[in-house]
Amino acid sequence: MALKGLEILVNEEHQEQDTLLSVENLHMKYNEGKENEVYVLKGMDFTISAGQMVAIMGPSGCGKTTLLNLIGGLDQSSSGAISIDQAKIDQMQDDELTRFRRDNIGYIFQLFNLFEDQTALQNVILPLLLQHKDVKSAKQLGKMMLLDVGLGDRVDDVPAKLSGGEQQKVAIARSLITQPKLILADEPTGDLDEATSDDIMALFRRLQQENPRTSIIVVTHSERIAGQCDRILHIEDGRIESDRYLEEVVA
Repeated sequence: MALKGLEILVNEEHQEQDTLLSVENLHMKYNEGKENEVYVLKGMDFTISAGQMVAIMGPSGCGKTTLLNLIGGLDQSSSGAISIDQAKIDQMQDDELTRFRRDNIGYIFQLFNLFEDQTALQNVILPLLLQHKDVKSAKQLGKMMLLDVGLGDRVDDVPAKLSGGEQQKVAIARSLITQPKLILADEPTGDLDEATSDDIMALFRRLQQENPRTSIIVVTHSERIAGQCDRILHIEDGRIESDRYLEEVVA
């Protein structure tokens, strides 16, 4: 069978799965001065199934982080629609969007974004405290999450006492503690060495297996990291240039 035919069959097979994220005709532009409009995203359309790990790749400035911020409800698009588990986040008011984001989306950043004066446990349980959960039960769950990511003995350490990989594991535990439907990871291994990066990706896989409906989007420049995902979206100049699943990579 020709590769093009294989791609069509694979895409049709995956489109039949349970859709978690839907992006429709998404545009984003910025105004620089009175007459100068800069288009960052130029009409993106794609869906992501529940339980899928998707890499987003492309050159610097192509719109990867902008797309992630729009999906996460951190920015408002110029036009288009974004739905997460059928909830239309682009139509939500600020308060509703804040609650939805808090309860359904986990964030992981390249620079970890941990509070330096807080312990690993305090950083991990912060999302639960923002949900007004009981402190005692939040701490119990936080300790379980840290144990799950291999940091059960670092509960009381502040970030300065942790390695880069350990800090990223704290950030991952924090992102997962509310059992989000969608995890957005912006260059989560960008400042880590190759072995630690592989450990982080293996951790993603294991935690995803324990939460089979959770989808993960990873923005990365690394082909090696992207190759450990289920699917790769490649962006060029604000558009999706290619969309391939691992099944499409043939000799």
